[in-house]
Amino acid sequence: MKKTIYNKFDKHAIAALPRVTFPGRIITIISPGETEKAVDYLLSQSILGVDTETRPSFHKGKHYKVCLLQVSTHDTCFLFRLHLTGMTPAIIRLLEDRNVPKVGLSWHDDIHMLHERASFIPGNFIELQDVAPKVGIEDMSLQKLYANLFGQKISKTQRLSNWETDILKDSQKLYAATDAWTCINLYEEMIRLVSTKDFDLIKVPEPEPKVVEVAEEVAQTPEIED
Repeated sequence: MKKTIYNKFDKHAIAALPRVTFPGRIITIISPGETEKAVDYLLSQSILGVDTETRPSFHKGKHYKVCLLQVSTHDTCFLFRLHLTGMTPAIIRLLEDRNVPKVGLSWHDDIHMLHERASFIPGNFIELQDVAPKVGIEDMSLQKLYANLFGQKISKTQRLSNWETDILKDSQKLYAATDAWTCINLYEEMIRLVSTKDFDLIKVPEPEPKVVEVAEEVAQTPEIED
């Protein structure tokens, strides 16, 4: 039976879907010395999912640098707390690596943010927004893509939490790891569908534009009596 996917997924339907969470190990990296071993492990894998988090600013003109780099395998996710570790040579080596594919969404924005911390030449990165159109999907958000392809909801409740807090909450760790890990799932599934053509694409009709009737008032010029 072919998988049914949509060119555009109804955002209102996402709330009713079961929630997906990362099922593996989460390892938080807080010191420069820990980054070397973590990167060695990550670069021994066949594929990685990547994402970043930045402390939100609620004041105009206030801007924070990216403070978390999450990199996941199929079963293990490392959370690099960049405001504590800095951009170590090991982290630069990870970002510049050209062998292991690293999958992300809107990754160009993440690279721009990471460049504010250190200069590097991006290595082998795959942008999900470049892959989705190959199966006819027009939605580009991580949440809509996952709901469309897997029928599960990625929670966004921790997105605006404080990512520079002294100790990350378990809910923050799980959120960060899930975002990186789901990038792998999405990429592998889309590549499978491209290869096998094992899907039916349903094109959702565009909503008809709302017609606003405006009552035209006809100004009547009063007769001028002589």
